[in-house]
Amino acid sequence: MTDIALSSAPRPLGRSGMLVSPIAWGMWRLAGDDTKAVRAAIDAALGAGITLFDTADIYGADQPAGFGSAEILFGRALAEAPALRDTMTIATKGGIRPGIPYNSSATYLAEALDASLARMGIDQVDLYQIHRRDLLAHPQEVAAALDAMVASGKVRSIGVSNHSAAELDALQAFLGQPIVSTQPEFSALHSVPLFDGTLDQAMARDIAVLAWSPLGGGRLADATLPAAALLADHGTRFGVDAATAALAWVMAHPARVIPIVGSQQPARIAAAAGAYAVRWTRAEWYAVLQAGMGQALP
Repeated sequence: MTDIALSSAPRPLGRSGMLVSPIAWGMWRLAGDDTKAVRAAIDAALGAGITLFDTADIYGADQPAGFGSAEILFGRALAEAPALRDTMTIATKGGIRPGIPYNSSATYLAEALDASLARMGIDQVDLYQIHRRDLLAHPQEVAAALDAMVASGKVRSIGVSNHSAAELDALQAFLGQPIVSTQPEFSALHSVPLFDGTLDQAMARDIAVLAWSPLGGGRLADATLPAAALLADHGTRFGVDAATAALAWVMAHPARVIPIVGSQQPARIAAAAGAYAVRWTRAEWYAVLQAGMGQALP
């Protein structure tokens, strides 16, 4: 039986024309005021071959520094080493505002983009994503705002996060360009995208899939869970731990899913590169899926 092997080679970010790493680094846990620590995390990511850096304006909203603070920290690190920008594909997100909770009106999105660019100290973001669906915004209005961002030169490409297949379809119907990425929660403990059409739509339309929480909120690093135990055992065969095997499990899907590593620890970020060494048989991959689901497939 042929094993499923992974590749560290850059791959297209959907139909954007950009090439990105098969693993991304995310900043939802980025906090504090230590620029050196941020730079150490960035260096670890680059050293692991990661070129896709994912953040959002709401990251840090639950920290003392507040809304936008993760982008500010990231921006400080870029300001100290401007050459880093050329090594990165930078993605951010907008549309969530605490207390509202969602706003994707054209006026708000334009303001949110400008604020994100200012916080990061950059002139253009490579990928701008609608973070969650605003049920009170007509997709035509959202599409017009996104098209204007690209026309202005402030954004290179458009993506969505936490959108159903139908919601992505509705937005795409009014856009003058392709949606190049979708960002669902996906792990062995949250396998919904396998069955709700998200990954099927991505494969059919050449949309990149960026998976958030690929470690199930860290639970897949705890060997007491059945799926985590299987991942730990599988990982030992390739010299990696359960967390790294969990990344490899996500990456084995034919949608060529790009897991977003959420750790801010340089050693943990560097360890992500070990995922490329992991191989899977179909039986092994499905065993982890069924353990995570807590039930057998029909």
